[in-house]
Amino acid sequence: MSVVLYGSQSTASLVVHWLLIELGIAHELRQLDFERGEQKSAEFLAINPAGRVPALIMDGQVLTESAAIAMHLADLHPQAGLAPAPGSAARGDYYRWMCFCVYTLMPAYRGWFYPQEPAGELHAEEVKQRARLQLEAAWQQMADHLEARGPYVLGDPLSVVDFMLTMLMRWSRNMPRPTDSWPVLAAHAARMKARPAFTEVYRREGISDWL
Repeated sequence: MSVVLYGSQSTASLVVHWLLIELGIAHELRQLDFERGEQKSAEFLAINPAGRVPALIMDGQVLTESAAIAMHLADLHPQAGLAPAPGSAARGDYYRWMCFCVYTLMPAYRGWFYPQEPAGELHAEEVKQRARLQLEAAWQQMADHLEARGPYVLGDPLSVVDFMLTMLMRWSRNMPRPTDSWPVLAAHAARMKARPAFTEVYRREGISDWL
């Protein structure tokens, strides 16, 4: 099977790269230089018109959106046990928390990192502070959930939700209240960072922070 991942260091492509390594899927990594605007090049826009990473090409099929790719990879490799069986109660929880990552955490992060987008530079600081409050409330919700249901998001079994969550926790590392300030979130991150595939994805992407 031919697999090519288009990504960029420290972006949402990290979780896909990590899962490819975790699942032992042979692939080619093509890192785009955002400083040079390679994600907006004609060549890449022909692959993903949104001009965003990740983009994964598997035997000619183009897949985008990090959470969607992560779930698809889990379904393609059921032997890894990273997704509950379709139709099970656990599958419902799985969808719930993946959507929590996509619809709650990721938009709030975009508000923090790109506050000028929704309302212009004049209102950027207000947008940023609202995004911070949204993120801290969401992380408190997840901390409460892990306290009650942990050690992983779905309880005892590890799932791709935990990989998504770890990537998103990393994004908070330079914020006023990083996720490491919640002991239960820091413990979850430590378990995930101890996985050999995490060390390997850091090595391949040349990342050295949040260890």
